[in-house]
Amino acid sequence: MTTVESASKSQRAYDWIRQRISQREYGPGYRLVLGPIADALGMSVVPVREAIRRLEAEGLVEFERNVGARVALVDRAEYAHSMQTLGVVEGVATALSAPLLGGADLDRAAAVNTRLVALLDDFDPIAFTRLNREFHSVLYEPCPNPHILDLVHRGWTRLHGLIDSTFAYVPGRAHESVREHAEILELIRSGADPLEIEMAARQHRWRTMNAYLADH
Repeated sequence: MTTVESASKSQRAYDWIRQRISQREYGPGYRLVLGPIADALGMSVVPVREAIRRLEAEGLVEFERNVGARVALVDRAEYAHSMQTLGVVEGVATALSAPLLGGADLDRAAAVNTRLVALLDDFDPIAFTRLNREFHSVLYEPCPNPHILDLVHRGWTRLHGLIDSTFAYVPGRAHESVREHAEILELIRSGADPLEIEMAARQHRWRTMNAYLADH
């Protein structure tokens, strides 16, 4: 096999494995056994091994003694720090945005929450997470403080780098989440005190964090 052919097969194996990791078909801790993967791709184990080494360099795969290659586990401490911080800054951003949100904005957020409810019966955690962010973005994007808004955006980006969807690990939390969305919307519609809105948004984020940490 030529060097070019080897590189091409290694790239194909890399793309194949990475896609399954990103789609949670291969979740954290999943063992990546060379033989079955090579058989599924119709190639030798050599390009598969090269692909796994690339994924290890990217932090998506780790090697454990007496176990071998496996999909990297989520860093609990980093996840907790990211969720705690996002809860604080997103809560403040939501409270500052509240006076600027009109009826049409709140109706749009409510419509997104209705779509989230519809996902609960045939649950797709990645789609749920995408819509969940869309819901919250309606409530925090009008934030008049650009520094706080930047911190919210950074927090979401950092969180996505750690875990594609918390709801993939604690799907039951999704049911509670949509109920809390409705409660936050009602607080904003009723003109509740900004601190009450801030704490509701913060606790909403932290409850998701605590659900994950309790199970993992």
